[in-house]
Amino acid sequence: MTHRNAHGSGAKGPDELRRQIEQTRSQLGDTVAQLVERVDVKGRARARAADLKDKAGAMTVQLRAGAAQAGHGVQDRAAKAGHLVQDRAARAGHTAQERMTKAGHLVQERAGHSGHALRDRAVHAGHTAEHDTRVPGPVRSALSAAMRHPRPALIIGAAGAAVFGVAVVWRRIDRCR
Repeated sequence: MTHRNAHGSGAKGPDELRRQIEQTRSQLGDTVAQLVERVDVKGRARARAADLKDKAGAMTVQLRAGAAQAGHGVQDRAAKAGHLVQDRAARAGHTAQERMTKAGHLVQERAGHSGHALRDRAVHAGHTAEHDTRVPGPVRSALSAAMRHPRPALIIGAAGAAVFGVAVVWRRIDRCR
């Protein structure tokens, strides 16, 4: 007995017929599953949402990695710039210190020369006043003492100048009242 299927080929016995029925059932089951999958909007939406969530997570990881890498790059550049500024500031400080030291030595040297020249002129003036007959005797003796003891004479002279300055200031204050 020969049975024919829808495709026109006949089965050659009950076992083959059972096999063809199982194959048809399997194909029909796959087709129904595909149809159910297409009709299941909620399921497809959930699957799509899960897929998008996975993609968003991957993008977040990529963005964080890129931001971290960019942050490290900026940090490295900032550190290099900071070191460069620090080195330049140190060099400028050393240069300024060297120039100030040279200027200090120069001022000290010139002040020494000026002090010696001033002392020489004072000694010369003192000798001249000592031997000048037009200078009164008490002044000559005071000059002579000042020349023998120059430091006390300078201190006394500075004190006299300070007293004179205070007197001038007091007089101006009294005039303003």
